[in-house]
Amino acid sequence: MGNDIYERLRDFLNTLPTGFPTTPTGVELRILKKLFTPEEAELTMNLRSEPEDLSQIAARMGREESELASKFEDMAQKGLIFRVRQGEQVLYQAYQFMVGIYEFQVKSLDSEFSQMFEEYLPYFGISLGSIRTKQLRVIPVNSAIKVLHNVAPYNKIRELIRQQDLIAVTECICRKEQKLLGKECNRPKETCLAFGKFAQFYLDNKLGRSITIDEAMKILDLAEESGLVLSPSNAQELQFLCCCCPCCCPILRTAKVVPKSKYVISSYYQARIDPDLCSDCGLCIERCQVEAIKKGDGRSEVRDEKCIGCGLCVTTCPEEAISLMARQGMEDPPKDFSETLLNIKTERRTLQPRS
Repeated sequence: MGNDIYERLRDFLNTLPTGFPTTPTGVELRILKKLFTPEEAELTMNLRSEPEDLSQIAARMGREESELASKFEDMAQKGLIFRVRQGEQVLYQAYQFMVGIYEFQVKSLDSEFSQMFEEYLPYFGISLGSIRTKQLRVIPVNSAIKVLHNVAPYNKIRELIRQQDLIAVTECICRKEQKLLGKECNRPKETCLAFGKFAQFYLDNKLGRSITIDEAMKILDLAEESGLVLSPSNAQELQFLCCCCPCCCPILRTAKVVPKSKYVISSYYQARIDPDLCSDCGLCIERCQVEAIKKGDGRSEVRDEKCIGCGLCVTTCPEEAISLMARQGMEDPPKDFSETLLNIKTERRTLQPRS
C-alpha cells in the first residue's frame, strides 16, 4: 500500500464492490486529486461501505460529532460519499467510484474531468470484464413486451415505476461528458431516473428534480421515440434507470464493438425475425443501437451474440416481423442493488490473484 494519501485512497476505493484499479499512467490518482482534498481523502477512508450513524463514526475515530457533521455533509454534497436518510436519522458511507462517485459529479462535471475519465475507462472496464454480475441490465421497452406471456415483474418497467414513492430525474452524465469533449449527442438530455434513497440523495444535493409517475411515463415515451436503451439497476427492486445511447454510454459503446454483448450487458431477451414476414426494408438495421442486425439474403437477420434484447427494433417494424424471445438459462437478478454490489465484490475477490 502506498504512503501517499491518494495512493491509499485509491487502494481503499479498490476494496469497494466495483473497484478502482491502478493504472500505468496514474490517471486514477489525478482523478482523486481533482475530487478530494487530503482531509476529505482521510475522512473517506474512515468510513465503511455500509451506512452508519454519525455517532458511530465519531466514536470509532475518537472525534466529536459536531466536528465531523459539517465535514461529512459537505462531502456528501460534493458526491464524494453517500448519505442515507432514515426519518430524522442521517447515515453516511463510503461509496464506489462507478456507479457512484462519478455519476454524483453530474452538476460539477467539466472538460478536464471528462478527459481523465475517458482515459481511465479502459482500465476500469478491464477490471470488471470477467465479472458475471453486472451493475446494469437491459429491460425491453414497453411496446416490445405487450404480446409476451409470463414476463417477470422485474422486466416490466412501467409497473416497477408505478410502485415508486419518490422519483427524481437528472441530466444524463454520459451525454453531458461527451458534449464537454466536443461530441454532443442530439438525444434528450434529462432522462436519468432515480428512485428511493438514490432519488433522495439527488434531490438533497440539487442534482435533479422531483417528478411524478405520469412525468416518468412521458420520459419513457420520449426514450422509446428517441431510440434510447432502458438500463435499470440489475436488481428486482428498481433504484435507478438510465436511458442510454451508443454514442455516449460507455457500456453501449463497448457492446457495439465487441463480438458478444453478453460480456458487458445482462439481458433477459433477444430479438427474432420471422423470415416469412420480413420485407427487407432495413428499418430494424437503422434502429438497432449495437449493430446486432445485419442484411441477409432478402431479409434482415439478428446476430444473436450481439443482441441486447432492448426491443427497439420491434417497435418500428412495419410488417411486425420482429418479436422478443426469452433467453434460456437466465437466473433472476438480485433482490436489490445492495445484493448486486455484494455479488460483484465477491466475484472480484474470487478472481483476484492470491499473493
